[in-house]
Amino acid sequence: MLTIDSLTVAISKGRILAEAIPLLARINIIPEEDPEASRRLILSTNQPGLKLIIVRAADVPTYVEYGAADIGIAGRDVMMEYAGNGVYEPLDLDIARCRMVLAEPKNKNYCGNRLRVATKYINTTRNYFARMGKQVEIIKLYGSMELAPLLGLADQIVDLVDTGNTLKANGLVPVTTIAEISSRVIVNKASMKMKYQQIRPLLNKLGKVSGTI
Repeated sequence: MLTIDSLTVAISKGRILAEAIPLLARINIIPEEDPEASRRLILSTNQPGLKLIIVRAADVPTYVEYGAADIGIAGRDVMMEYAGNGVYEPLDLDIARCRMVLAEPKNKNYCGNRLRVATKYINTTRNYFARMGKQVEIIKLYGSMELAPLLGLADQIVDLVDTGNTLKANGLVPVTTIAEISSRVIVNKASMKMKYQQIRPLLNKLGKVSGTI
């Protein structure tokens, strides 16, 4: 049985939230309102000492690093892009799986000497091409990456794919997989020390129900 006096867990909206809630339910952490239907961003649970906060994916590590949340659940893509260092990453939940890929038009037609790559993953893309020893121009977009090559804005894109159907529908093909992505539990460093007796059992239970430990 979990003993929780005071913990705050930040979870990113969307697919991660949808897959994390059943996992939490398996260790008897159940929000008192349906997170998909509620407009509240702070949710109480059946564990009086534990609350959930629902935030944008990219904001989860910031809330955790600065102590607004003790624990977070975020995708590996977010953590690869995040520049902070105030969190531990002790557990892979193996949920919300997908791939980060470099993709380009099937009938590619590059213009100019330097490739232009559209992505919202600026740091990850820059680091990837640096490892390859290539210089590229990176164009930041926030969505609809597939449009960039179609309209001549970029030669390639770096984005997340699940089935690959959206790439295919827009005449794009994967060039390479940059990273396999799944969702991780992250923990504030100070919380791990101060609330170890609460956090460690929670991590153990999550690891067991997710099959990752």
